Amino acid sequence: MPTLTIDGKQVTVKDGTSVFEAARQNAVEIPHFCYHPKLSIAGNCRMCLVDIEKMPKPAISCNTVATEGMVVHTQTEKVQELQKNVLEFILINHPIDCPVCDQAGECKLQKYYMDHTLTDSGFRETKVHKPKKVDLGPLVMLDDERCILCSRCVRFTDEITKTGELCIVNRGDRSTLTTFPGKQLDNKYSLNTVDICPVGALTSKPFRFQCRVWFLKSTPSICTGCSTGCNININHNDGKVHRYLPRENEAVNQCWSCDEGRLSYDFINEGRLDRPTIHQDEKTVSASAEDAVAEVVGALRRLAPEDVVFVGSAYESNENNAALKKLARELGIETVHYSAHETEDPYFDDFLIKADKNPNRAGVEKLGFQRFSGGTQTKLVVALEGLGKSDLERLKSDEPVLFVLLASNQSDSAEYADVLLPTATFAEQAGSFTNFQKRVQKFDKAFEPEGSVKPAWRWLAEIAKGLGKDWKGISEETLLEESFGLKREDLGETGKILE
Repeated sequence: MPTLTIDGKQVTVKDGTSVFEAARQNAVEIPHFCYHPKLSIAGNCRMCLVDIEKMPKPAISCNTVATEGMVVHTQTEKVQELQKNVLEFILINHPIDCPVCDQAGECKLQKYYMDHTLTDSGFRETKVHKPKKVDLGPLVMLDDERCILCSRCVRFTDEITKTGELCIVNRGDRSTLTTFPGKQLDNKYSLNTVDICPVGALTSKPFRFQCRVWFLKSTPSICTGCSTGCNININHNDGKVHRYLPRENEAVNQCWSCDEGRLSYDFINEGRLDRPTIHQDEKTVSASAEDAVAEVVGALRRLAPEDVVFVGSAYESNENNAALKKLARELGIETVHYSAHETEDPYFDDFLIKADKNPNRAGVEKLGFQRFSGGTQTKLVVALEGLGKSDLERLKSDEPVLFVLLASNQSDSAEYADVLLPTATFAEQAGSFTNFQKRVQKFDKAFEPEGSVKPAWRWLAEIAKGLGKDWKGISEETLLEESFGLKREDLGETGKILE
């Protein structure tokens, strides 16, 4: 393990570590475009130059291995002048259209120009013009004039997805990013190329021109697209989600996200249930929160425990399911059930995408929930989220006297419900999911729910209060601790695997 000096600070790294990685691991930032920690070394942008004592000239840090006793300088006048020259070379043909570029505010080229140059170009010739709107595939658009040929996207399709759709053709200032003849960029992870593009060359069609990035707030969360539980940041503004971006967790999703998962946020913005309803006289009418809760409380008071079934959800958080189980136990109901989202012939692979499209099946099973199978003696069903298609059919065949649903979105289950309590999505509350690895991972509240909408556990707390139960002090934190013996801070940034 060599020890070297970077800008006067001694650091020790593993054998084979590059100078760039050694600097990054010790909070020394070196400008770069083509380097990415999950991709092979290309060394073609020349932006990561550093001065190394006893070397005749500056070296690119991404492709220089750290050795014992090496002394590295990243901020010398020579290095800064060379980086300034590299930027000017890149900007020779790059369009200066930051005000209309979708990457403005997140562009490395823009940032480095502001940090290192802030001078007019000495180039007075006509720029080389390339296609401005190239349709690479169903989800990705290319502005070829903005491409700086870092080759990150090419290496991603070669090395990560191994689908190899992208290539760079021609030479010199005529070099162009394109797809192989007869191919499109249509693999299941194509939008990661947009994430790793350091400039505004590759843009996401669903997000393109939807919102300026400086208006967006970012909240750490967990993707609900499947049981992998990819770590994400929710980018949102004024109570609307505009995109998910992958968040690094080496143990779960590294730094990637599938297209299906990252585009699964529409249910947060659309098709929402925003007020309680009660089915009366063969029609559904709006009700106050107090009246809807009173209807549920009255039914629970009238019926014996054996006449009541509680159904949790593999799509809901650990905390909401724990609250449902807590209420059931306090009413003398020992067996609790769960339902799950169902997908016919679901796609899955050996990378990130799982066939189980529920983010918390492992959580509800750890809590002791059993798969819902229906029951002819059922008179009252209290369920979280929309039931799976087959579970809803079982419920209808049982013909319960009263079906109470706590759900966030319109669905066949919501239409069938006798009492409907509108719940918050995971973006509107804090909580946790347990992924297929049995790893409990937390998510934060991105924004407040609107109107009468509230987390399911809060509705259940109001029902418990109506039944005379003491749920004072109940919260996401207490529910997590009671159910799994974990505190929220125990989960850290990467989650905690259950024993």
